[in-house]
This record gives sequence, structure tokens and C-alpha cells, in this order.
Amino acid sequence: MINTATNPTVAHPMVKFQRQVQSLVAKSKSVKPSDPLWKIAFLFGDEWAYWRSELQDFDFAMQDPISDLLAVDTWEEE
Repeated sequence: MINTATNPTVAHPMVKFQRQVQSLVAKSKSVKPSDPLWKIAFLFGDEWAYWRSELQDFDFAMQDPISDLLAVDTWEEE
């Protein structure tokens, strides 16, 4: 068992977002890795404005393929 009081490892919000998108690609097949990022806007509804801003902060363009998002290994802010 991991003691979170002594090991406060918290996933970056983008890690959680990346997992949700991965699930959309792998399980529901709602989108394909080659689809542009803007396609997931319809699936995130009201939350999309926040996620779009986050993606742009990491230099993503809405025309970039979803596979670029899924290929990120670590999310670190400068």
C-alpha cells in the first residue's frame, strides 16, 4: 500500500486527459489516432474550452493528430 502522506504523487491533469483520450481511441473507437485534436471537442462538451487552452499551452494546434497527444511521455510545465 502506498502512503500518500509520505509519497504525494499526483498525476498532472494532462495525464488524466491523455488517458481519457486514449480510452476514446482504444475502447469506444469514437476517434482515430489520425483524427485532428479538434474532433474530440464534441466529446468533451463544456470542458473543451479548458482542455483546448491546456493543449495550446503545450504548443498543440487543433489540427495536430490525436496520436501526437498520445505520444507524450511526460507532462512538465516550464
